[in-house]
Amino acid sequence: MVLCRVSGPPVRLTLYTKAECSLCEEMAAVVGAVGAEVPLQVTAVDIADDPALLRRFGHEVPVLFVDGRKAFKYRVAAGSLRRRIWRAQWERRIFGPPPEMPGGGT
Repeated sequence: MVLCRVSGPPVRLTLYTKAECSLCEEMAAVVGAVGAEVPLQVTAVDIADDPALLRRFGHEVPVLFVDGRKAFKYRVAAGSLRRRIWRAQWERRIFGPPPEMPGGGT
């Protein structure tokens, strides 16, 4: 699959995770593989470091946000992530880049 290339900053992914979480490791691996194909700005956030995030997500990790919007929880397939990144790129072409969000989309 060829992703639509747009000028400007790469699509932002924020992965909310925690230590000793096998699903988190799996999602991070998929993000890494897709990131090798298309430029991405990836931020991993350990929810244990922030009491507000710990309350917000609790045991519902991993959670992946794409350009500040919740996109996936628990699992993501590479093809699904590629399609969501393509959609974010398309939205940028139509609506312009997303506003900066403090905390990576929280």
